[in-house]
Amino acid sequence: MKFNVFKLFLLLTFFAYGQSGHIMQGIGSVNMSMGGAATAQPLDISGALQWNPASISTFDSKILKLDVGLFFSSPKLYSTVPEFNNLGQPTGNVFSGSTEDDRGASMMPAIAMVWGKEDSKHTFGVSAFGISGFGVTFPENMTNPINMPQNMGGFGSIKSDYMLLQIGFTWAYELSDKLSVGIQPTFNYSALELMPNPTANPSQTAGYPSTDKASATGFGAQVGVFYDSQKGIKLGVSYKTNQSFSDFKFDNTYLDASTGTNSFNMDYPAIFSVGLGYSKGDFDVALDYRSVDYENTDGFSTTGWTNTASVSGFGWKNISIISAGLQYKGFEKFPVRVGYTYNSNPISSDVTFFNIPATAIIKNAYQVGFSYLLKDNLSIDAVYHYGTSDGKTSGQLLNPMFAQPNNPYGAIPGSEVAYEMNTSLFMIGLSYNFTKK
Repeated sequence: MKFNVFKLFLLLTFFAYGQSGHIMQGIGSVNMSMGGAATAQPLDISGALQWNPASISTFDSKILKLDVGLFFSSPKLYSTVPEFNNLGQPTGNVFSGSTEDDRGASMMPAIAMVWGKEDSKHTFGVSAFGISGFGVTFPENMTNPINMPQNMGGFGSIKSDYMLLQIGFTWAYELSDKLSVGIQPTFNYSALELMPNPTANPSQTAGYPSTDKASATGFGAQVGVFYDSQKGIKLGVSYKTNQSFSDFKFDNTYLDASTGTNSFNMDYPAIFSVGLGYSKGDFDVALDYRSVDYENTDGFSTTGWTNTASVSGFGWKNISIISAGLQYKGFEKFPVRVGYTYNSNPISSDVTFFNIPATAIIKNAYQVGFSYLLKDNLSIDAVYHYGTSDGKTSGQLLNPMFAQPNNPYGAIPGSEVAYEMNTSLFMIGLSYNFTKK
């Protein structure tokens, strides 16, 4: 039965989608409702375990946290190509169209446990979070150039599914009543499916292939420091190392039923977080800044065409994330929270085309949530999230046949590809404290 429960959780994490690049901006109902800010303000164990392992030292009992949410996204893909006459000369007209994603709702689970004792300097935790993902389903569309069939110059149906499940084992140690340190070894499982698969060599007669879902495993760590002045001010710093993965090994099938294989490596980027927290009376305030190092991460650091016309990587820039949250506890048994998250865009205009499978780029996200204390040791949490890309990410269509020294990606003059999206999330959670206060 335990094995079946694990398989169910693993299946559900296939549908977790990132908001900050491909990174989840928050974990669980409480942390998400604070905009993901938790590095210096550990309001619940899930946010603490995700963003600063040292901060779990604030919990001095055994606590279990479960969350599950429904995620809705509405990506839209646009493309424009110039029209040419029979002599290959531009007519001055263009062919434009758009395609809406038809994926529907997705599940987002999270589970965590922390245990500590009031008279002990040691606190331990374990977590299983879907921390990363992206996915689109753009059906074949004869009115949108990029979704026309491959034998007509498009890509046909475009589909991607990526997830990353991270399991962490955490230990925090109190150096003093105010200062704690923590460490968290992490073990990861990821899966990726692409249709068509741009990381494979295309066939001259059958284009790019589709793939079966491939998996990879990885490992890394996170360390943190947490300081509580006990006068309201709290400070936190954490560093999550690059999560190093094995290669995805794809089994490819081309449109003419021929087959092939290829490998692709995609790691998870290092993240540096620094946070400020303040608690006074009925108010808890949290502010986090994160720096995400995509430019030194395999799968994201390189881009462009290989010698065989496959795509070498996503080509993402480093991004900054600002998370802010406010909790008000003035209502009896009913704390309420609001949060905001800002994300810079890792995708520049010259590589927009290479990132059509990973359009989950949200610039501004807004959250509102609450908790309700059902019993002294049992509470229910809820959050609603709305995110927007705040406009399109756009660039030119690219073709390796047009690549040359002054046009290395093969940009097609007069063309455009663009995408935008909005997201919504409804999530509820339960927190159970095994020690009644």
